Amino acid sequence: MKFSVREDVDAPIADVFAMATDFDRFERQAMRRGIEVRRTDAAGMPGLGSEWLLLAKFRGKDRKIKARIEEFDRPNGLRILSGSGGIDGAIDAEFLPLSPRRTRVSFAVDLTASTLSGRLLLQSLKFARGTIQRRLEARIASFKQAAEDRHGPGTA
Repeated sequence: MKFSVREDVDAPIADVFAMATDFDRFERQAMRRGIEVRRTDAAGMPGLGSEWLLLAKFRGKDRKIKARIEEFDRPNGLRILSGSGGIDGAIDAEFLPLSPRRTRVSFAVDLTASTLSGRLLLQSLKFARGTIQRRLEARIASFKQAAEDRHGPGTA
């Protein structure tokens, strides 16, 4: 099951990529939503090989989600692979400079099942596909607004 969103951000590519790789900020957001986040790599800096273990409640069950940065190409993009209970995910973020002050952000999530229980969970997610897509679009729009607010008018 695939989801994707594309937004044009009025900020330079370096600024947008820096904000997209501010993992400390994303960790704090997840914790505010009741997700326990633990960094499991030694480096502590965003980059290739960064890893997290997330513990979250989903559909009444505690879920462990492992995530790892598999590709990190500053400032062009990154790829995060994740897995939890028979569902594997790939998150791809690509950044394309449209001009010195404008960047196109393409964000895609691809979920696949590797077990029967994963297939059942994925099937139930298909019924909520529209809601999940709208939430993803809202999150990326919020990211866009925050990047533009941080960059501010007239700065480059």
